[in-house]
Amino acid sequence: MHTFMDAKLMAKQLRQALADREIYLTHSDCLELVARQYNLANWNILSAKIESVLEQNLTIPDGWMMSGGAPRFYRAGLDRKNGAALIENLPEYGRLTATDYCTLMQSITAEPYRGQRLRMIGEIRTEDAPDGGTVWMRIDSDNARNLRFDNLETRQDGQGIVKGTSDWIQRSITFDVPEEAASIHFGFFLKGTGRCLARSFQLDIVDEAVPITVRQTKFLPKPTNLDFRDVA
Repeated sequence: MHTFMDAKLMAKQLRQALADREIYLTHSDCLELVARQYNLANWNILSAKIESVLEQNLTIPDGWMMSGGAPRFYRAGLDRKNGAALIENLPEYGRLTATDYCTLMQSITAEPYRGQRLRMIGEIRTEDAPDGGTVWMRIDSDNARNLRFDNLETRQDGQGIVKGTSDWIQRSITFDVPEEAASIHFGFFLKGTGRCLARSFQLDIVDEAVPITVRQTKFLPKPTNLDFRDVA
């Protein structure tokens, strides 16, 4: 049995049934008729009701899980309206900082990728996210965590974390997977407040022409200014 969530399909079926009887209406006209069947004044009201349900009901996609430093302050799942995964802070927890974050992630076995170069690609879009969102990837062994890890937060070349409100931006991380690797973990996260959406994730084995991601640090490359003579 159809519900109001099937309104567009119902309008399509109604239009076809009427056309079979040589009664020709536009799709818009049929949407208006479907709205009337649900005792609503017009299609705009029914459309808004459908959008509200889609925004409220977030379901974690199969294979993914919600984690992070403070997942209780967030909601996450499939945003059907935007055709993407979404993480957003719950409004009742308004005083979040960059130390609060939530991630949607997957954990997979490393066995098919050992000894090969692996590239993860994903697209990110943020809305009102002052502390930003980003993709990340980590490789663990049975005995050690973070054999390889990067979340692009330290990058200074315009390829790092996405902040504020943005359009869709592609990000990638490439690692050589060690032979001792046991598991690979990847996903995207939101820090602080706002919304972060992600889509189009890919994990591919690539050749050596694709450079590995070198995690940038604040460490100096060598001892510098040991006599204290140079002043900024």
